[in-house]
Amino acid sequence: MKKKRSGIHLIAELAEVSIGTVDRALHGRAGINEATRQRILQIAQQIAYTPNLAARALSVSSTNTTIGVCIPREIHFFYDQLWSGILDEGRRVAQLGVELINRPVQTLGVDDTAAFKELVKSGVNGIILTAGNPEGLKPLIDHAEEKGIRVVCVSTDAPESRRSSIVCVEPRLNGSLAGELMGKFVPRGSKVAVVAGMLSTEDHRRKTDGFTEAFPRHCLGGKIVKVIEGREDEDESFQKTFDLLGRFPTLAGIYVNTVNCLPVCRALGARGLAGKIKLITTDLFAEMSPYFQKGIITASIYQQPHRMGQTAVRLMADNFTSKVPLPPVIHLNPGVVMSSNLHLFREIRRADAKFPDSSLNLRISSRH
Repeated sequence: MKKKRSGIHLIAELAEVSIGTVDRALHGRAGINEATRQRILQIAQQIAYTPNLAARALSVSSTNTTIGVCIPREIHFFYDQLWSGILDEGRRVAQLGVELINRPVQTLGVDDTAAFKELVKSGVNGIILTAGNPEGLKPLIDHAEEKGIRVVCVSTDAPESRRSSIVCVEPRLNGSLAGELMGKFVPRGSKVAVVAGMLSTEDHRRKTDGFTEAFPRHCLGGKIVKVIEGREDEDESFQKTFDLLGRFPTLAGIYVNTVNCLPVCRALGARGLAGKIKLITTDLFAEMSPYFQKGIITASIYQQPHRMGQTAVRLMADNFTSKVPLPPVIHLNPGVVMSSNLHLFREIRRADAKFPDSSLNLRISSRH
């Protein structure tokens, strides 16, 4: 019986090259043309090949590599999951001499330039960054890359900068998926609205664009009557949504393109409209479960924040320890969460109990 191949042997077989060629591609060595290298790397990604870290640790000297991490604490529902993925992968690569230095900011887009400067000054080899202020960060990212400090954006991008890579769910696709769902949930000619975080943020703006383009295609005569910015503030999001519902009493649907959906749910309840308006949210956390079960949240677009964090660290570690080139873009596939498949997602499975919508106050424990 033919022995089933795996790992680099399977990659070599699928790419029709030698094991030595696979090794050169995976470790960024010379002696291989770029087309072959890219084909091998693509196959490795497709079969989810992960090098044996213990073996690699024996084959490389201690790298003493430091990776700075700059992500927000708020909204903790999402960023705790992102940080958890970063930390889990950080523990795995610690045996290779890779150390994480966390410099969180309190809120997306606030003080991230100062935190980024601090990380550069500390002498890190790379930085994982949620770029809430892409315009302000662009010259800092460009300068860091010129100095050889690799920058990987995660969740939201600084596309005009020279950053090395971005790991995210493609935001326009996220919005387009929500727009298609909404168009199929509401009657033709319906009026809907968007609750965004900050349109100056690449992620929120492109999600809004995707929804705005997709919804009218899937809802004949449908109209987006308003886009409001909640600025990731719960009180502001509640009040603006409450006012929106008063101004447009025939509103059929709302798309929330940030994780800050709970104040929108509360505003629907305060207006007596919970379950009467189709609500499509973004991502998933335990506190959302009751709103799914009561029919207040119709669906949510899941962005895999834990996997985002893991992937960003893995890219950095492979680049520093094995010279694997950083891909310019890693786009994760968004998922659709509804009440029927809610129990399958890690955020719900890992929850020990069902919480009321404001009972948790989690914070990342790392300090400046």
